[in-house]
Amino acid sequence: MKISGAWSEAEIASFIDQAVIPLRLAVFGGGGIPLPLSLWFLRIDRALWCATSDSAQLVKYLKADGRCGFELAGDTPPYRGVRGQAIASIVPAEGGRILIRLMERYSIHPNSRLARVLTAKADKEIAIRIDPDWITSWDFSQRMADSINPKP
Repeated sequence: MKISGAWSEAEIASFIDQAVIPLRLAVFGGGGIPLPLSLWFLRIDRALWCATSDSAQLVKYLKADGRCGFELAGDTPPYRGVRGQAIASIVPAEGGRILIRLMERYSIHPNSRLARVLTAKADKEIAIRIDPDWITSWDFSQRMADSINPKP
């Protein structure tokens, strides 16, 4: 994996592990037109993992072409994050296990209505493994420091 940008590989891994926000994934949709979407994710070693229903259109798109782009960045200043290009693969056997880990990561209470809905269909979940080829990072914290909280 090629790494560039503001952070080292260890700093990128730390940011990814601490960012409990959706991953923006861009895939080739119908007609080869890019389609961005958001998914819960977790990092295992150097791969990013997501889960979705086996009937989701996303599964069809990734089976046709696993090339994808991704971004993980917050919506509020200071702007910082990671983005890259990757190959995504479908891993049906891991769907239920990854779903449970995602619900834990995103603090979904196991007795909540959402948890019940998701786990009721856990046997229909498939995992998506995203293996980055290239990843870059940016951090505008210093550049934006005086613009976020101006000093009197």
